[in-house]
Amino acid sequence: MGLFRYLLLLLLLVPLLDIYLLIKVGGVIGALPTVFLVVFTAVLGALLVRAQGFSTLGRVREALARGEVPALQMLEGMVLLVSGVLLLTPGFVTDTLGFLCLVPTIRQRLIMAFLKRTRIVVTEQQPATAKDEGPRTLEGEYWRNDERH
Repeated sequence: MGLFRYLLLLLLLVPLLDIYLLIKVGGVIGALPTVFLVVFTAVLGALLVRAQGFSTLGRVREALARGEVPALQMLEGMVLLVSGVLLLTPGFVTDTLGFLCLVPTIRQRLIMAFLKRTRIVVTEQQPATAKDEGPRTLEGEYWRNDERH
């Protein structure tokens, strides 16, 4: 099954499951508490995504200051973006998926599984040491081409 078919299936099943659960929960606890619960999870999720987004941004800045490429931190930012969208979408299934993406260990495992699946190699970068920083000598030849006649 291709990626498009999985996405289409996901886009059809998740909203149907969310609607079903909203109706069932509304039947048990009432309509007003269900709406309050959905709004509460959206607000709580937005606050958590904001806090973790700033934390990830701080790690990106630290990696850049060390001269490293913040690739994993950028992917974490993308997962946080998806998490925020899921949390703002009304429904219990999307909220659950969004909150799961906010757990750092789950988020990092998702990223690593994605990288393995796409065959992207991730290596730990070593920061430049003091012995690497210093004057460098470049060898080469040169000649002057400004002869006067």
